Amino acid sequence: MPENDTDVAAHWLFGDQLGPHFLTAGPDGPHRDTPLLMVESRGVFRRRRFHRAKAHLVLSAMRHRAAELGDRVTYVRADGYVEGVREAVGDAPLTVHHPTSRAALKLVRARPSTRVLPARGFLVGHDAFREWAARSGSGQLRQETFYRWVRGNHDLLMDGAEPAGGRWNLDHDNREPAPRGAADLGVPAPYRPREDDIDTEVRADLDRWEREGTVEFLGEDGPRRFPATRREALSALRRFLEVRLPTFGTYEDAVLAADPVMSHSLLSSSLNLGLLDPAECVEGAEAEYRAGRAPLNSVEGFVRQIAGWREYVWQLYWHFGPEHRKANVLRAHGEVPSWWEELDSGAVTANCLSHVLDDVRATGWTHHIPRLMILGSYALQRGWDPAEVTDWFHRAFVDGYDWVMVPNVVGMSQFADGGRMTTKPYTSGGAYLNRMTDFCGDCRFKPTVRVGDDACPFTAGYWAFLHRHRTRFEHNPRMAQAVRGLGRLSDLDALLEQERDRAD
Repeated sequence: MPENDTDVAAHWLFGDQLGPHFLTAGPDGPHRDTPLLMVESRGVFRRRRFHRAKAHLVLSAMRHRAAELGDRVTYVRADGYVEGVREAVGDAPLTVHHPTSRAALKLVRARPSTRVLPARGFLVGHDAFREWAARSGSGQLRQETFYRWVRGNHDLLMDGAEPAGGRWNLDHDNREPAPRGAADLGVPAPYRPREDDIDTEVRADLDRWEREGTVEFLGEDGPRRFPATRREALSALRRFLEVRLPTFGTYEDAVLAADPVMSHSLLSSSLNLGLLDPAECVEGAEAEYRAGRAPLNSVEGFVRQIAGWREYVWQLYWHFGPEHRKANVLRAHGEVPSWWEELDSGAVTANCLSHVLDDVRATGWTHHIPRLMILGSYALQRGWDPAEVTDWFHRAFVDGYDWVMVPNVVGMSQFADGGRMTTKPYTSGGAYLNRMTDFCGDCRFKPTVRVGDDACPFTAGYWAFLHRHRTRFEHNPRMAQAVRGLGRLSDLDALLEQERDRAD
């Protein structure tokens, strides 16, 4: 291990450490003149079948960053990280900021003479989180408590010792369905980047790999929709803050078939690539509120997504340990069906599922409600293996990374950890979808029908799920009333038989 930075041959930048804050000099960062190393591993795409738009975005972002850094960076294209590092620096000492996955951390720690520096790209350090968790006492590391602690520590939306507006959480104000009869929210479109020669080169490489049969992708790779450079990411952030943030909060949980992005920021991929620092995002949103240009419910909702949920998920990925990804307390072992893996929206009759799968196939993105209450809820109700579901979300979404998807899918979406992250499963019948989306109106299935040809798969699936796990949830304060509702279903036997016979 090197004793000081002058002994270091280079500083290794991973493909999700692409912003300037990963190169800020200091005691826990590289010197300004330290040579840099980046490794593009084709083996990542050989081992797993990722969305093509995701592969394009990641490679475009890495190559754009290498072009910006110029002669300071050695950019290696190799079959794997080990081979790439060996080719570039041999056994010479390296520094690297704490990677974002357990596999990557294991890889860098296994290499002699590699010093792992503290993680960047997050508001809360690992040591600070461990201290907070130790003080919590009860063992219940609830997101709301953590969120308030982050707000106070970082003076975010605070008026002295109190939250701005007198309330910590304005979620109750952010659950409105879209205006009745509206096809879209009528807000300005999100920022869209323009492709360049690097994008053309990446697409040609992906085409060649597929022709060679060495790599296989899922989904489509149309014109790039998400930022691949710091300049693009800042433009996307600025456009969101200036023209889309004001309408974000109220309709945060609503879904419109013809307007899949609504007022959402579409900044998750830029944050997860390291192109944006979370501090500049939440501070920028607060500035809009303080200037009177954005309402508090929208700003607080956005701040909660980043300073609350994103930070919470990052910390729990490490805090819960590697066994968390294997959690399966509901004993769900069903296989993810081929039509789901292939993003085959044409194989699906339910309107909501078809639309959302179509969006994922075309863009590699949907916002959090289609992910949680349509895709995740469907998988949960049908008892698919949570590890398989997690892997699919990781591969199918442009902003999906291991640290993102293990807590979000295992813990929240699939309730596979039995409530370590959430107090109840996030699933519902068709009534919720009918209220919060416009999918049900022209759907062949009816949200109020449980049994028969018109039975909504979410409504029937919800009751079948509750019946299957009645014993577990009958004493859960947030689920007990719903479980008691099973006793009022005169058609329960027919419903259960129907769901056993119905194909996924």
